Amino acid sequence: MDEMMDFGDAIRAMKQGKKVARKGWNGKGMFLWLKPATSIKAEWCKDETLKGLVEANGGEILGLGTVCMYTHDSTGRKAILTGWLASQSDMLYEDWVIVD
Repeated sequence: MDEMMDFGDAIRAMKQGKKVARKGWNGKGMFLWLKPATSIKAEWCKDETLKGLVEANGGEILGLGTVCMYTHDSTGRKAILTGWLASQSDMLYEDWVIVD
């Protein structure tokens, strides 16, 4: 892990394809990354609502970029949180690091 950064630096690092985390987070191994925008095709969709929306759009739709978190659920199982949102503490603390 590199020297600590502020939230703006962490966002810039994610835009460069790096994974970031806060030293102050309780969970071990948690990190964030930026999933870039991409085109979603109907045949890839397992979710019926999403598939219907994609089909209604001609079989393809834009999936906007989002921040994802590698974390754990309430039972301790490894999990991915799509669409992670920063708390005020996350935005104000300067304990962000790049994760290798």
